[in-house]
Amino acid sequence: MKKLFIDYHPRRTQVALVEDGELVEFQLEKQDVPSIVGSIYKGKVVNLIKGMKAAFVNIGLERNAFLYCGESTYDKSSIINKEVQECTDLKVSPGDDIMCQVIKEEFGTKGARISTNVSIPGRLLVYVPNNDYVGISRKIEEEDVRERLEKWATNAIKNIDGGVILRTASKNATDEQLNNELEKLIGEWKQINKDYKTAPEATKLYEEGSLIYRMVRDLIDNDLDAIVFNDEIFASTLRDRIERVAPKPNMIEVYSGQEDFFSYYGLSNQIDKMLKRKVVLKNGAYLIIDRTEALITIDVNTGKFTGENDLEQTVFETNKLAAVEIAKQLRLRNLGGIIIVDFIDMVMQEHRDEVVEVMKKALKKDRVKTTVVSMTSLGLLELTRKKTRSMIDTVLLKPCPYCNGSGYVFSEEHIISKISASLKNTINDTDPQLVLLTVNPEVFTRLFTLRYLEKECATIWKNKRIYVVPKSENHIEHFSIKTFNTMVVDLPDNAKLLY
Repeated sequence: MKKLFIDYHPRRTQVALVEDGELVEFQLEKQDVPSIVGSIYKGKVVNLIKGMKAAFVNIGLERNAFLYCGESTYDKSSIINKEVQECTDLKVSPGDDIMCQVIKEEFGTKGARISTNVSIPGRLLVYVPNNDYVGISRKIEEEDVRERLEKWATNAIKNIDGGVILRTASKNATDEQLNNELEKLIGEWKQINKDYKTAPEATKLYEEGSLIYRMVRDLIDNDLDAIVFNDEIFASTLRDRIERVAPKPNMIEVYSGQEDFFSYYGLSNQIDKMLKRKVVLKNGAYLIIDRTEALITIDVNTGKFTGENDLEQTVFETNKLAAVEIAKQLRLRNLGGIIIVDFIDMVMQEHRDEVVEVMKKALKKDRVKTTVVSMTSLGLLELTRKKTRSMIDTVLLKPCPYCNGSGYVFSEEHIISKISASLKNTINDTDPQLVLLTVNPEVFTRLFTLRYLEKECATIWKNKRIYVVPKSENHIEHFSIKTFNTMVVDLPDNAKLLY
C-alpha cells in the first residue's frame, strides 16, 4: 500500500510518501521560502572565472548564481541516440543577458547553481529545447518498452526543435498521451521565449510549481494507491486536475478528523526519528549519521547484536541490514553530495561484494540518481547522490543557540507544528473552555508574527479561548498546555489571546 499524505497550511506544506505504513520520503516547503530548482530566469553575467571555466550570474537572488561550463540538467547515462559534447568555453562576457535554469538550490554560503541547457518537465516526459537527443529513464528496463518509446521519440523530434527525455511514468502511456504532453510543453517553451525578449534582467520567466504539484506529478502512477489531504477546500481545487491523469479512480481522500493529521496516521513520531543522529536497526545494531561541510559520513556499529555464529558472519549480516537502511535514510532525509559509509570490516571479498550489491538493489527505489563505488578492504564505501534541493535537516533544524552551533534544536516552525498537534489532541480529548499555552519567547514571537494557527482558531477552535504566555526560562523546544473548564482564570500579565 503506497499513499501520499499532503498536510497543507497557508504558511507551509508538508508532503509524506508512505509505503506499507512506513515513511519513505518527506518534503516541506515554506510559503516565504519556495523552492527555485527548475525555475528559468533572464540572468545577467556579472563576471567570469576563466581558471574554473565558470561565471557568476545575477538572477535576482541575494547571492549571484554559479554557471559552470558544461553544466546540464539531464543525466548523460540516459542518452541513447547520440553523444552529447561537453562545452570547452562559456562563450559569454560580463554584461551579457542569458536564459538559465536553476539546477541546485542555494546551500549555506554558496549561491544557486544554474545551467543554460534549459528543460521543461511534464509528468510523462521532459522537453529539452536546445538539444535534439532522445533519452529514456534508466528505470524502464523492459527492452520492448524502451524500443517502443525510442521509436515514438525519434519520430517526434523530427518535427520539432529540440529533444525529449521519457520519464518513468511514460512506460504505460499511449502515443496520443505523449503527443499531447509534448505539444503542451512546447507551448510553454514558446511563451518563455516570448517573455524573455521583453523581460528586464534578473527576472523569473518560469517555475515548476509548488511542492504539491511536483510531488503529485512525479509520483502519481500505478503504484500509488491514494492521495490523502488534510484540507477539503484545497483538495477540491486539485481534484479535477489530479483525476484527469490518475491511473486509478477515487484516489483522492480527505481527512476531516479533529486529531492532528500526521499524528492520526502515525507519521509524527517517524518524522521526529528521521532527524535523529542515531538510527537503530532491527537487530540492535545502529548507524551514526553526521553531516559536514564537504560530505556526509555514516558509521555502522554492531551495537547489541552479537550474532549466533562466528564474527565474520555476524559482521556480514549487520552490514547487509545496514546497507538497506542506509539506502532508505538517504532517500528519507534527502542526503546529497559525497557520502562515505564506514561498514564494519569484513575479511572475505565475496561478503564485501554482496553488501555493495545489496546497497545497489535498495537504491533502485530512490528517484534521485546515486552512484556507488566499490568498497575498500577497510570497509569504506563511497557514494555520490545528486543534490538539488535542500536536505531535510536544514529545513526542520537550525543551529542550536545554546551551544553556539555545535548541535541543533528544532526550528520555531517545527515546534509550532508540534504545538498544533498537541493542542488538537488535547482539545479533542478534554473539550476544555480555556487553554493556557506556555512557550519560549522566540516561539511566541514567531507564532504571532506569521499568524500561525489562525486558521484553526477560526474553525475547529472557534469557541475556545487559548492564551499564550512567553516564558524566558523555557528551552526553545519545551512548551506546556494547561486546560480549564471555566472562563474565570487568573492569567499572567503577559498572556496574549491566540486570535
